[in-house]
Amino acid sequence: MALDRLGSSLHAALKKLFRASVIDEAAVKELVRDIQRALLQGDVNVKLVLDISKRMEDRALKEKVPPGISRREHVVKVVYEELTRFLGEKSVPMKIEPGKRKVIMLVGIQGSGKTTAAAKLARYFQKRGLKPALICADTYRPGAYAQLQQLASGINVPLYGDPKGKKPVKLASEGLKWFSDKDLIILDTAGRHKGEEELIREMKMLEKKIKPDEIVLVVDGTIGQQAMVQSKAFNEATPIGSILVTKLDGSARGGGALSAVAATGAPIKFIGTGEKTQDIESFIPSRFVGRLLGMGDLETLLEKVHEAEIKVPAKKAKAILSGKFTLTDMYEQFEAMKGMGPFRKLLKMIPGMSYNVPEEMLETAEDRLEKWRVIIQSMTPKEKENPKILNSSRIKRVAKGSGTSEREVKELLKQYSMMRRMLKTLRRKKRLPFFKKGMPLDFK
Repeated sequence: MALDRLGSSLHAALKKLFRASVIDEAAVKELVRDIQRALLQGDVNVKLVLDISKRMEDRALKEKVPPGISRREHVVKVVYEELTRFLGEKSVPMKIEPGKRKVIMLVGIQGSGKTTAAAKLARYFQKRGLKPALICADTYRPGAYAQLQQLASGINVPLYGDPKGKKPVKLASEGLKWFSDKDLIILDTAGRHKGEEELIREMKMLEKKIKPDEIVLVVDGTIGQQAMVQSKAFNEATPIGSILVTKLDGSARGGGALSAVAATGAPIKFIGTGEKTQDIESFIPSRFVGRLLGMGDLETLLEKVHEAEIKVPAKKAKAILSGKFTLTDMYEQFEAMKGMGPFRKLLKMIPGMSYNVPEEMLETAEDRLEKWRVIIQSMTPKEKENPKILNSSRIKRVAKGSGTSEREVKELLKQYSMMRRMLKTLRRKKRLPFFKKGMPLDFK
């Protein structure tokens, strides 16, 4: 993640505090200096850095330590609370109810990642049981409709638009009529620059005609402190309901963008953490700061696990528990894990793990899982259902077809056997890991 450098620097500052033999004024001031340095390197505005560091120092040195915790723990608590306050303190969730249509209009400058963000939002709410739809009202950028069409088809979300259309307001109005039965309609508009008066006028016209329930400004996280200028310019043109900060996986300036936007008072509701449609998450400052400091974020991790759960019919679950676990079933588990995102992001959510796992170990684990997926894809249906038939000649063929070695194929088969044995032992406990909670597994 792009904010890794900022996070690891903040985490290192806290580790130094934990190693200090005495938490005195000198130790607190050294911690504050380290945090200042980390924030400035993360492109956070100098004035904001001075404000937050002064509050941290004053609270850490002057506040009475609450009963039941040590001074060391109190200082860490102060750092956590001030960083959370700095990024918005409270989260403002986007409320969408099934059966009550909500219209969201996305605005932002060209190149901010607005079209991809539209698909990400659609996918985010689709996963939560809602029926989203997309409207392409960008008639300026060549290929805008084609890009959104490709993204929409990939997540099975309907799209309204016309690649030859010239009137955005007309397209948007028609799209709203077309999708009268949807819970959520996301309107993608043309990219604008704060100085492009004609486009700003068009944005005002769209807002007046369509009357969206919420306007979401999409801000490119790589622009750092310039995010504040954009937020103010768009807010003056039309009321901004919320902010979505994109591209936080590709730049060290993400801290600057987040802090700059938070300084405007506009609520950040979502952040984009990658290029894929699932790489979006609700922005909750306390959880975000927890991950930055290495404290983890178990709530978001559990949400991702829930999203990746595979619904297994009772008949199939019974077969798996009795030992009929095939390589096809194993492949489905790999796919579910892949849907949760890269190990790096998942580990950041586990307390104590964020900055303690060597990078090379992470890469090895991710590479191995990807190779196993390809190996299973290279097998015949019979081999997947009955791996026992995989003799040396078949293993050689699978290795060649998947571009891997025979040793790696055998390693997969060994792992499969271990999983199969583990599932058989779980039959007594009537529980099956990874699968849907509440599934009827009490077979008699």
